[in-house]
Amino acid sequence: MFPPPLAIPPQLSNRLPAARNFLTRHAALLVCGLFLLAGLVAAGDYGITPSELTLRQNAQAHLDYILGRADRIETFFYHDRVYGVAFELPLLLAERALGLADYHYIHRFRLTLTHLFFIIGGYFCYRLAYRLFDSRLLAIIALLLYLLHPRIYAHSFFNSKDLPFLSMFMIALYLLERAFRRDTPAAFVLLGIGVGLLTNLRIMGIMLFPAIIALRGLDLFYAGAGPERKGILLTGGVFLVAAGLTVYALSPYAWTNPLDYLVASLNLTVHHPNVVAQLFQGDLIPSKELPWHYNATWFGITAPPALLLLGLMGMAAVLARGFIRPGAIFRNGRRRFALLLLACFLLPPLAAALLGSNQYGDWRHFYFLHAPFVLLAAGGLGGLTAALTRRRL
Repeated sequence: MFPPPLAIPPQLSNRLPAARNFLTRHAALLVCGLFLLAGLVAAGDYGITPSELTLRQNAQAHLDYILGRADRIETFFYHDRVYGVAFELPLLLAERALGLADYHYIHRFRLTLTHLFFIIGGYFCYRLAYRLFDSRLLAIIALLLYLLHPRIYAHSFFNSKDLPFLSMFMIALYLLERAFRRDTPAAFVLLGIGVGLLTNLRIMGIMLFPAIIALRGLDLFYAGAGPERKGILLTGGVFLVAAGLTVYALSPYAWTNPLDYLVASLNLTVHHPNVVAQLFQGDLIPSKELPWHYNATWFGITAPPALLLLGLMGMAAVLARGFIRPGAIFRNGRRRFALLLLACFLLPPLAAALLGSNQYGDWRHFYFLHAPFVLLAAGGLGGLTAALTRRRL
């Protein structure tokens, strides 16, 4: 005979729902913690990239200029002085504070902190997805889609230029949704600081400036007279001031001539002097002469098939809603945000193709597109499951 089943003690049975609720609420932190532990082990598998020493030297040159040890920013390459150091400078200061001298440990420390920032971006991906879809399950799936992209995951250790920009872009998107949902000056100040940090990391972050001003303009168009319009103008103004001051404060090259810094940064983004041959579809092509579909091709062949399919479904859903009810999409906060995600994904590579930008190293200059695409993919999965549920499949 089989022994009788074990009975769960009443004390434990009463605690199970509370434990389940705790795990549900904190699932994202548990996932991020597990990825961090795995990252601490995996960090030792990555070596030094050609640009790591240059980026660290750039941070040192900026630090010397800030502390008055040098009259100008002396970087290895002249054009590197326009690059922001919002990520590299804290890495250097933390390294000095810990007294790290052996470059083996300095390198391992840089890998770990770069990966940690990637995971922090993933947590904000979860928070934003939960706000957009009201589903912890979809939010966790969005987090996993963000973390488990093979190419992005590998670069999250050694790429301290493009991956921090991706992570900060996700954080800026979260702050953007939060600011428009709360609609308070404090929220827009925080958004301005976030967008300023993003723009300092790479000048490409400037694209959020016109997007946010356009959204505030729509709010102004639909607002009534009186205090509501004043509030919109106030929050738009504090955003611009906070973002502008953040970019200026964190860009020593801009301290003497902000306009020259802006022009030089934009020109470097479009016409980078480093022209290299790229192997693409069997041919060696100069990086300034790549075909318009270069980034789209690399994006398609490196994205996991499930992510690619769900992302395309999410994009199609946003476009379909726009065609069916074009006016409503600008008044509904979530649908408007989905349209913003679609624009953030499509417009930057389109602009690069039209301007003939110099690109190399697969689609790494556009790794930040992973952030809006993951959220669109989560939306596509939510729409698919809702459609299947309605049809009882």
